[in-house]
Amino acid sequence: MCRIISHKTRRTERHDSRTKSLPAGKRSCVNSRLFGAFTLLLLQSHSIGASTDGYLAAQTRYFPQNPLYAEQSEHSASISAELEQYYEVSDAHQIQVKAFGRLDSADSQRSHFDLREAYWLTTIENGSVSVGVQKIFWGVTESVHLVDIINQDDFVEDMDGEEKLGQPMVQLSWTENWGSLQGYLLPYFRSREYPSESARLRFPLIVHSDPVFQSSAGKRHVDWALRWSNYFDIWDIGISHFSGTSRTPLLVPELSGEVWGLRPHYQQIEQTGFEVQATLDATLLKLEAVSVYETGHGRNTAFVGGFEYTLYGLGGSSADLGIITEYQFDDRAGLRQRLSQNDIAAGLRLSLNDFNGTEVLALLATDLDNGNRFISIETERRLNSFWHLGIEARVFSSIDTTSPEFSFHRDDYLQLEIRRYF
Repeated sequence: MCRIISHKTRRTERHDSRTKSLPAGKRSCVNSRLFGAFTLLLLQSHSIGASTDGYLAAQTRYFPQNPLYAEQSEHSASISAELEQYYEVSDAHQIQVKAFGRLDSADSQRSHFDLREAYWLTTIENGSVSVGVQKIFWGVTESVHLVDIINQDDFVEDMDGEEKLGQPMVQLSWTENWGSLQGYLLPYFRSREYPSESARLRFPLIVHSDPVFQSSAGKRHVDWALRWSNYFDIWDIGISHFSGTSRTPLLVPELSGEVWGLRPHYQQIEQTGFEVQATLDATLLKLEAVSVYETGHGRNTAFVGGFEYTLYGLGGSSADLGIITEYQFDDRAGLRQRLSQNDIAAGLRLSLNDFNGTEVLALLATDLDNGNRFISIETERRLNSFWHLGIEARVFSSIDTTSPEFSFHRDDYLQLEIRRYF
């Protein structure tokens, strides 16, 4: 199956607990109030001269084909904002806060507010301790991030796995000549949210909002993780282990009354990950691999690997052209099957290296089993010191009518987003 892939800037959601049991209309109202309060905070903090970064954005998605399901909206428009503040309490103590919110015209689930980061960082000799909500990224590959498991995907924001929810944690870091070691204690689990019935890019069956957990502790199961990393000559290496609730649920069909839906089941797993990148002049060799033991199902393996070769100074200009190729393998089957089980992804990345930071990325993923394809083209450019334009096009080609991607075969879209940074 072709996995939706992207190469947005990796940015390292907590739905208010009061919204969980509300119907869509009231949930949307609460989200509107939260978003309004967030925007007011953004404006006030900026006006009083606090150290603040962020943006306001308007986005629209145009779908050239009619939706597959009658409940779905034709097109969508949304506004979003992100606020980031940094406080240096002293030389050894810092506070970092980042909040994000969106209001969407077509999908009530995509209208949401999330505290991406809110943590206290204390630096000590050769290390640091941080407490709060953070975003952590692991990995080196482009098309699939197998080892990246700390944060939950913000699935309603985008399905490509690049957007993440903030994760409550305690993090300990230590660096010596033998490398860098990080330990994570994760006391609370963030469930994945799914598009609503009216949204485009939704599954054929609606995903229920109340998940099932294999652990009796549910969302309060205490997870933990360790990661060691170091570099030797041309090699950058990372080895990690995660123990706890899987971030990717099994979607189990369930009959509720006379309506079929999907119930998320979150299993307990042990995942050991390995990542390596070799830098050979203009060529980067990349590999990520995981061994996952899932309670009640046994052990499985997956890997993604490939290369990126860059042509510098293309045609005597200042532009660079990167050539990307990666192969994806995952031996999980049945309900546990992943989209990247036997796929190849290839693409081109063009960086003009101009004053406006113009970049274009084109990617094609092909399922080697059923021939399904996914095409993504993204371009971004600064218009001036404050304004930024992003354009994205995605095309779904599903030959296999039994595959999950077939529900997206009318959901090709063109997205336009303009941001105003401050």
